[in-house]
Amino acid sequence: MTWTDLPPLGTLVAFEATVRHGGVSKAAAELHLTHGAVSRQIQQLERALGTVLFERRHRAMTPTPSATAFAAAVADALTLLSSAARRAGQAARPVPLVLSCEPTLLMRWLIPRMPALAQTAPELKLHLSAAGGPVPFDREGIDLAIRRNDFELPPGVHALWLFDELTGPVCTPELARTIGEPADLAEPPRLHTRTRPSAWADWASGRSTALPPAPEQTFEHFYLSLQAAAAGLGIAIGSHALVCDDLSTGRLAAPFGFQPDGSAYFLLTRTPDAPWIATLLAWLRDQARELHQRQNGASTTTARSRTWSHT
Repeated sequence: MTWTDLPPLGTLVAFEATVRHGGVSKAAAELHLTHGAVSRQIQQLERALGTVLFERRHRAMTPTPSATAFAAAVADALTLLSSAARRAGQAARPVPLVLSCEPTLLMRWLIPRMPALAQTAPELKLHLSAAGGPVPFDREGIDLAIRRNDFELPPGVHALWLFDELTGPVCTPELARTIGEPADLAEPPRLHTRTRPSAWADWASGRSTALPPAPEQTFEHFYLSLQAAAAGLGIAIGSHALVCDDLSTGRLAAPFGFQPDGSAYFLLTRTPDAPWIATLLAWLRDQARELHQRQNGASTTTARSRTWSHT
């Protein structure tokens, strides 16, 4: 199939608008062109077709009968092209990407930053899913996942480092003023979570200190233990990523600061270079970079390896 008999498309657009508006001036205004530019387009079309399309008398341009019929056919063709271009553009836009994220990180870190993503990439649509542990990419149609490296990485999954995990005791500022050393942890209730049952022991081990006996309360999820700490019910182990906003507003305080627990958060995907995913990767890395800078202020310990390593 060849198109050697077709004139330039731009000349057809100018011609159709001139016939429809009954003159060059209104056609030029619609097309945001000068009067002379539209006139030249029509002259180019007449040369390409080898025929005169308008009768010109005293600045008036009247289309010939054949030009009127041709203009109707051109209008139909341009309508079909416009519709096809619109459908092609819609097909190129991504369906919502499914991003799976650990529930507490999703609620306390990712969702508060979503308005910034909407401003940075308004065309990017996300469906957020709360889950932890190994990622069922195929079964649940997941495109990306944010996970802490506390399980074995399956083959074919790319792990892109976001930030190290730093932890430390957190509580209300009022309670923090009564705590100066680990021995002071004997008084306030110690808040635990079933999803991280060894958090307190790991923190104490990292500091090479022993925890004194204290009243204890266990919550089902990490998020609940942090909420309880903010409500003044006791002191919990908090991840810096999960409490950084509360620290900034003064809702929580960290009397001992934060220290690495040997783990890190990663963005997991099987297609790191796929269209649209790259946009999200860049934005997440910017957010993680900001968090990492804040973490460096929270701890003088150097960053761990930035490759996935099951701990």
